[in-house]
Amino acid sequence: MVAAALRGADGRIWTGLHLGATVGRLSVCAEAVALGRVVIEGGGIVDTVVAVRQPKPEEQTEELAVVAPCGACREMFLDFSPEARVILPNGAGLLKLPVRALLPAPYRR
Repeated sequence: MVAAALRGADGRIWTGLHLGATVGRLSVCAEAVALGRVVIEGGGIVDTVVAVRQPKPEEQTEELAVVAPCGACREMFLDFSPEARVILPNGAGLLKLPVRALLPAPYRR
């Protein structure tokens, strides 16, 4: 299970939960759900993005882990909030990078 939280430039927080589906391509990332809430609620500028994963029952750890957004979510944030910063795992700690740094060669029509 993955959840995401987005913080707006004004301090508001929007959350989203991964929506899994039997047909994999119909699944929706937690980051996309949260960004949809930003748009619906007239949120404005997203400042910071973070996603966390809950361990599966068979895993040894019970700790939540920060996870990086997938490529599609990186593209989406570049489209909707190009100045957003993303919190990522970095060995023993966390790192906050601009979304542009995660997608140096974005898709362009």
